[in-house]
Parts: sequence; structure tokens; C-alpha cells
Amino acid sequence: MIEKSYTITSEEGLHARPASKLVGAVSPFSADVKMLYKDREVNLKSIMGVMSLGVSKGKTIKVTADGSDEESLMAKVDELIIAEGLGEAVSS
Repeated sequence: MIEKSYTITSEEGLHARPASKLVGAVSPFSADVKMLYKDREVNLKSIMGVMSLGVSKGKTIKVTADGSDEESLMAKVDELIIAEGLGEAVSS
């Protein structure tokens, strides 16, 4: 299992368009992928789940991936969050 944390830097937070892009990007992978925020965990392959978290600017999320292609999946999440200007990785 891999986990990585991100601080959301986008003024709009994690709103519909980037959430949809994230869901679309991880859906082809077979690994299980979750997003954790404020003691809640949702399937990152579910747009409704991601939107239900209501993540705003300055907040930290954690993404976990578990499965045969978890490394590729996490690399895609990392790439998308940075490319879309959504956030930055939190150093461990």
C-alpha cells in the first residue's frame, strides 16, 4: 500500500472539474484507491464520494492506493494534482 498527502492550494478547493478529472484518471487502474479527509474515507473512483468531502483551500487530504498497479496509479494522481494546480505534496 502507498499513501501520500497533499495540501490543496487551489482557490476553489477540490471542486467538480478537478474532482472529475481525478476520478477519470484513476478509474482505469485495478488498485483500490481512497481519499481521506477529516476522518472520512471515500473511494477516489467515485465522483459523488469525492465531492461529498467538500475539501477547501489550505486543507490536507491523504490518498492511498493498494493493488498491483498502485505505483502507476499514485504517479498519475501526483501528476494530475500538480498539473492542474490543485495542490502540493506534503513532505513526510
